[in-house]
Amino acid sequence: MTDNTQPEPSGAAKLFSDFAPALVHFTDDVLFGELWKRTELTPKERSLVTVAALTTNGNTEQLVYHLGLAKDNGNTEAELIEAITHLAFYAGWPQAMAAMSVAKKVFRSDEP
Repeated sequence: MTDNTQPEPSGAAKLFSDFAPALVHFTDDVLFGELWKRTELTPKERSLVTVAALTTNGNTEQLVYHLGLAKDNGNTEAELIEAITHLAFYAGWPQAMAAMSVAKKVFRSDEP
């Protein structure tokens, strides 16, 4: 018996496959297909660096996905909260407060 099911499209593919296929290619094949698989950093380390960069730059929309990925890659909520708290002094208070608001929504989404 052959499994003919297609893999679930990536988030980038769902958003942009008919609009910006090159961006989908670079996201799926280069960023997540090659860069994230390099062995010089673990996925956990890559996730922490990514969360830090997104926090520093105020990219809260992307932070929603990457906080979940960071947890999937082995970072604890406590580690991620501490990283964002630490970044308040280096990236700026407004960026850290915005990132912490996102983290609270992501980590406490099951609360009323």
